[in-house]
This record gives sequence, C-alpha cells and structure tokens, in this order.
Amino acid sequence: MSDADLSSKYVLQTAGFDARFPNTNQTRHCWQNYCDYFKCISAKGDEFAPCKQFKRAYHSLCPNEWVSKWDDQRESGTFPASLEP
Repeated sequence: MSDADLSSKYVLQTAGFDARFPNTNQTRHCWQNYCDYFKCISAKGDEFAPCKQFKRAYHSLCPNEWVSKWDDQRESGTFPASLEP
C-alpha cells in the first residue's frame, strides 16, 4: 500500500495543546481529561458531542493500563476522585 492510500484511509489525531499543562510531562493532563470526560457525560449524557473531545484526549495521552485500572476502580466504586458534575 502506498503512503497516499494509507493517508486517505486513516486520520491520525492527538490531544491539542492545553495551556494548563505546558510542560513535557502530560500525566496531569491525562488524568484531568479522563475525569473531565466522565463528569461531562454524567452532566450532559453520552451523546453530547463536546464530551468526545475529552475522550479523544485521554485515549491519546494515557497509557492503556492506567485507563483499564481507572475503569475497574470506577466500576467497583473505589475511584479516587469525584466524577459528579
């Protein structure tokens, strides 16, 4: 497959710049987007389009192991932050 075929088939995106997290270490940026996503869907519902921005960002920034651990914690009620809006 040529590069042109691949570029028309896939669109690569990552989290945009966030002035709250200007440094190289993006751990807090990852955490904040994860929490913001679940707060947003709690307040506005799963279909609210602006919430998807937070989901894209945390999927881009966070290691899969962290997300899996946090998902398990949310399900068991032991997540260390409040996700209420």
